[in-house]
Amino acid sequence: MPIYEYLSEQPDDPEHSCPRCSRGFELRRPVDRPPLEKCPLCRHPVRKVISKINTPTVTKPFSQTDAKKAGFTVLEKRDDGVYEKM
Repeated sequence: MPIYEYLSEQPDDPEHSCPRCSRGFELRRPVDRPPLEKCPLCRHPVRKVISKINTPTVTKPFSQTDAKKAGFTVLEKRDDGVYEKM
């Protein structure tokens, strides 16, 4: 089940949000269920927010010396189907 994030429609107004929905909360819900419209605790309106996504950082490729230090075997193609260990 995916995790959805919700936030109060008026997070700065204490009369229209509880401490839970004013800070925002996460909820695991099945995909086929509609999004929440009210906070489960205070029953004030909430909205579904777009979450940050986790993307891997792009790293530079290993140089030959870095690859060897990391324990990899570096091969170089010489002919068709022939590789030589560097």
